[in-house]
Amino acid sequence: MKKTVLALVFLALGVSAFAQKQQIRVFSHRGGRLERDENTLQAFQESWDAGYHGFETDIRMTKDGVLYMTHDNTLERTTNGVGRFEDKTSKEIDQLRTKKGNKIMRFDEFCKFLDGKDSLYVEWEFKTNPVESYPQERLEKYVEMIYKGVKNIKTKGSMMVFTSSDYRGLRYLQEHHPDANLLLIVSKPINSETIALAKTTGIYTLGCKMEGTSREAVEKAHKEGIIVSLWPGKSVDDFVLGAYLGADRMCTDVPVTVMEFAKKNTPWLNVIF
Repeated sequence: MKKTVLALVFLALGVSAFAQKQQIRVFSHRGGRLERDENTLQAFQESWDAGYHGFETDIRMTKDGVLYMTHDNTLERTTNGVGRFEDKTSKEIDQLRTKKGNKIMRFDEFCKFLDGKDSLYVEWEFKTNPVESYPQERLEKYVEMIYKGVKNIKTKGSMMVFTSSDYRGLRYLQEHHPDANLLLIVSKPINSETIALAKTTGIYTLGCKMEGTSREAVEKAHKEGIIVSLWPGKSVDDFVLGAYLGADRMCTDVPVTVMEFAKKNTPWLNVIF
């Protein structure tokens, strides 16, 4: 496995510079999209079987108001269907299969999968783009369905986090369900601008890009009380870089690979899977 110079330096400094264990939460992004069939029951089950209690998934609503776990607003990349997801009925979606032959998982199926499992960390991403597919009334119905479904999961010691790059759904939760844990996804690094955005929105957990993020910026965010989650997590190198930068949380598309690497090579990190 090829490693970046930074990764090698970090490993070399691990025992001394990071003698006090740094804690980082690593979670399986879409069930491990580069190792598994993303956002399927099989992917999440295999991540769980490998030892993961942390997951991220994406939620969209069909034309007739049924929730499914899928990332794209179009069907071509991940399924044998064509067209826009939000233009389809649940009957049409149920007839589709992923490129690897799995069914498109419904929201309630994922909730059932989580039910009875404890010590979970789950990010529920509101996929409400394009905006015209989710006008305000439909958006509110969508958010309420997700919030209530998540609240009904029987679990202990777990954290459920509602995330989005579309502030509208998060703002609705702030106004109607202030108990909800929120994370704002920003396609920018941690810097003065995104730190200010956290203060403006009142959402003190940010999901930001690693590219352009510095350790100094993360430290500044921490001083402001901001929890930092970094992405992407396509490789072991990304995991090592995120840890070096001081991330509190990180997604990974290769959960099994990262777990095996971390257990063997980063004993000074307290990695929570």
